[in-house]
Amino acid sequence: MNAKQREEFKKLLLALHAELTEKAPAKIEPNRTDDARIGGDEDEQPLNEMMQAIASNRNRNSDGVLARVIKALGKLRDDPDAYGECEECGDEIPLGRLRAMPYAELCVTCQGGKDNPKGRHTRRKLTDYT
Repeated sequence: MNAKQREEFKKLLLALHAELTEKAPAKIEPNRTDDARIGGDEDEQPLNEMMQAIASNRNRNSDGVLARVIKALGKLRDDPDAYGECEECGDEIPLGRLRAMPYAELCVTCQGGKDNPKGRHTRRKLTDYT
C-alpha cells in the first residue's frame, strides 16, 4: 500500500470517526411512559422491550465500530506499513474490503474462520436466512 492510498483510508476513517462521535446514542424508551396507566394494550409491552433491545444493540455496535476506527487510526499514525495487513495471517487485506470497512483487522479468509470456526455453512440456498 502506498502513501496516497494510506491518506485515502485516513480520510475515510476520520470521516467515519466524526460520524460516529456526532451521532447521539439510540434512545432507549422506558416500557411504561405513564405511571398511572398500568394495564393498556397487551401488545405494547413486548414491542417496547423489542425496541429497547434493538436500540441497545445499535449503541453497542456503534461503540465497537468506533473502537476499531480509533485502533486503525492509531495504526496508521504509529505503524503505517502495518495498516492493511491481516492481524492473523499477515497477508494484505484487499483494497476493496478496506474501502468498505477501513477499520478491518482481518482478511476475508481469517474473518470467515473467526465468524464460523467449525467451517459449517449455515445457508444452503440464497433464500435461506437461518
